[in-house]
Amino acid sequence: MGFFSPEDGSHALDLSAREARGLPIFGVAVRYPAGHVVPMHEHPHGHLIYADRGLLRVEAASGQWLVPPTAAVWLRPGVAHRLVVPVALQAHGLFAREDVCARLPATDCVVHVSGLLRELIMALTRADAPAASPERMRLLGALLAEELHAQPVLPFHLPWPGGSAGDTDGPIRRVCQALLDSPGDTATAAEWAARLALGEKTFHRRFLQSTGMSFGKWRQQLRLMSSLTLLMQGMPITQVALASGYDSHSAYTTAFSKQFGQPPSAFAANR
Repeated sequence: MGFFSPEDGSHALDLSAREARGLPIFGVAVRYPAGHVVPMHEHPHGHLIYADRGLLRVEAASGQWLVPPTAAVWLRPGVAHRLVVPVALQAHGLFAREDVCARLPATDCVVHVSGLLRELIMALTRADAPAASPERMRLLGALLAEELHAQPVLPFHLPWPGGSAGDTDGPIRRVCQALLDSPGDTATAAEWAARLALGEKTFHRRFLQSTGMSFGKWRQQLRLMSSLTLLMQGMPITQVALASGYDSHSAYTTAFSKQFGQPPSAFAANR
């Protein structure tokens, strides 16, 4: 969250009025159309990003997070990020002062959004929130911090090369970008190594060094995360499986259930 939608001119959000109230946590809600990209930006506050419908991708130097309506991304103060909007949605951004962040997750992550946390997010980002009683907003913010602290971290993170791990000349990053653009790509590690003029063992070693994950595990994580967008768009599960690089409905369902704790049919039913 950092810019208004194209209909509003895509200019940067002006948070000064909300900051001036001195509240430990404050928020804003913005509607974005499908295909919109909010450019790279950062905030001096801790930042919670939630979309109450649709699917939102948050990208930072350390990785990418895909956020369904049951989850939210937490970013520490000063973390540069951009938003990619695959389907039309309303994004809710909460901003927490640094002293509040000391009680919140110490790493960037995706957290589950309970029913209570969702209602708190909605209350703090309502259009009329700035006119509400400061004491009420302070109490809502304190309760949100407590509820956020209690939420489990979810496996929606995809580590991205180019951070502290290395990949200084970028070939692993190019592989990751190509797979992000085409999750169903079936090229093997040996084929990618050949394209990069690397030995297969060297490719595997560099991929692990750059992402912290093996090539096979990283690609599966990417495919499963990317498939969430297709499910949210209403595509039949068999087509989602094939588009995501799986040979069958059953293979996809097994991998999805293991990763997310529910079958894709259940996720699609709640979309």
